[in-house]
Amino acid sequence: MIARLAIIGVGLIGGSFARALRAAGAVGEVIGCGRSVANLERALDLGVVDRFTTDPAEAVAGADLVFLAVPLGSTRGILEAVRGALDERAIVTDGGSVKGSVVADVRAAFGRMPPNFVPGHPIAGTEHSGVEASFPELYRHRRVILTPLAETDPQALALVQRLWEMCGAEVSLMEVDHHDEILAATSHLPHLLAFGLVDALARMRENDEIFRYAAGGFRDFTRIASSSPVMWRDICLANAPAVGAMLQRFASELNELADTIHDGDGERLWEIFSRAKAARDRFLADGGRD
Repeated sequence: MIARLAIIGVGLIGGSFARALRAAGAVGEVIGCGRSVANLERALDLGVVDRFTTDPAEAVAGADLVFLAVPLGSTRGILEAVRGALDERAIVTDGGSVKGSVVADVRAAFGRMPPNFVPGHPIAGTEHSGVEASFPELYRHRRVILTPLAETDPQALALVQRLWEMCGAEVSLMEVDHHDEILAATSHLPHLLAFGLVDALARMRENDEIFRYAAGGFRDFTRIASSSPVMWRDICLANAPAVGAMLQRFASELNELADTIHDGDGERLWEIFSRAKAARDRFLADGGRD
């Protein structure tokens, strides 16, 4: 059991982590920290945290486990703020979706990679944000990727893995660079496509009519364009090389598709659509969620 848990960033990800651990009986006191007092007060009202502060150093004092659930652009500043306040035995982990960026920020803030820092990334979320969007089942049957380094203490890694499993997650271990390449393809690119499509349509003169007649397919495809602009700006900048490579690859595929339609090549279109359908059907059959 974690006697004292400090959550830096009590939103969907951080709030759901606290709620899941409470539901599992794995945590005693939960300290919340963030910039919005109104959000922290709501977290207190909902029972997500037991007390809160806007000072990161105060939040981590005496904590056994610290979970960073902040936009990537804020990570280094938070780490520098808590550096002198952490208990030497405290374990720190995070939920950032670009691990190379987080690892670089940790090294910059501490001058080394502390053995008790365990980089992590829960592959879960919704298009909503804030503590009111959090719920204890968010991580159930979802994947969590941990990216330990050579310096990572095995006991710290084992504890963080066990806690995520108590949240109902399936935990995998992965190299930092490999994680960032995989997520650029499976998470970052889809969000960029959703944001880009909605923005392109919104800037058309007939956008009112376009959105008026948009149906379920448009709603499903663009759901994630309601995600936090700040978070996704930071993700794209932090993972720029891998995201840029995936965008270039997809642009090439899109140009090929446009040429196929222009040429009236129905057989080629059927091949592309059939291959895509078969791949997605396999994904769902292997446990993917619709």
